[in-house]
Amino acid sequence: MANSKYEYVKSFEQSDALLPHTWIVIRVDGRGFTRFAQVHGFQKPNDEQALHLMNECATAVLEDIPDICFGYGVSDEYSFVLRKNSTLFQRRASKLVSIVVSLFSATYVMKWGRYFPGTEMQYAPSFDGRAVCYPSDTILRDYLSWRQVDCHVNNQYNTCYWSLVHSGCSPAEAQNVIKGTLADFKNELLHTRFGINYNDLPAIFRKGSLVFKRKDENIVKVENGVPIKRQKTMVVVSHEDLIKDSFWKENPSILGSANSKKANLRSAALTEKDAETSAFKNGSEMMMEVHS
Repeated sequence: MANSKYEYVKSFEQSDALLPHTWIVIRVDGRGFTRFAQVHGFQKPNDEQALHLMNECATAVLEDIPDICFGYGVSDEYSFVLRKNSTLFQRRASKLVSIVVSLFSATYVMKWGRYFPGTEMQYAPSFDGRAVCYPSDTILRDYLSWRQVDCHVNNQYNTCYWSLVHSGCSPAEAQNVIKGTLADFKNELLHTRFGINYNDLPAIFRKGSLVFKRKDENIVKVENGVPIKRQKTMVVVSHEDLIKDSFWKENPSILGSANSKKANLRSAALTEKDAETSAFKNGSEMMMEVHS
């Protein structure tokens, strides 16, 4: 097809392709979620239903985008990991971030009623996103460990703060009690004053949520007394320690290449479709802009 005289405007576009052969982490954050939580009456310090809703959104992302092999979430944020060899959408940051954020946000709105059936959404939630490349498995694990440590530190502080507030302290008084204190002091405060053993709190609060794909064997049918098994890949949500080596040893396929073949095929198909859409957009028959 002949080129349009207006095609010169493409020269203003800048490449935003991310570094090849690196892990890509897309981090999704709730925008203004302190106010959103207040308006919608979220429980403090943790609203378990709100966390389950976030996990459902993350599950939808992993089910829809095979190149994403892992997700870690806490509070109103989620980090999604794309495989090092992913070529999805030519690794364009704007494309990857916008797709993940929009899918996550849309799922949040669609599934809201399942987790908050008696609460009408007062206004639309929104999330922002960023993409960062990490060159090695070690650095990627350090990033995820950082987020889980942050989960523990924030949850321990918030548990103390809101326990004090609920017991009658003003916000300023509660802050003064725990300001600058160490973990041992906070644990002792919770135990002696409120009868709370921090380690007995639900793991989803203390450790956050891990979302990943796991292969399970299911019995499809029985023939001549012999069970016929098939492997099925499921997206699972767990709340465990990802800082220690044990989790990664038990789930080697997350950082390995065992599951990458299928993801690469899907990635190639999406890339080819994206290229076709781009070619169509450049045609002189276009009467309006088409967004892929």
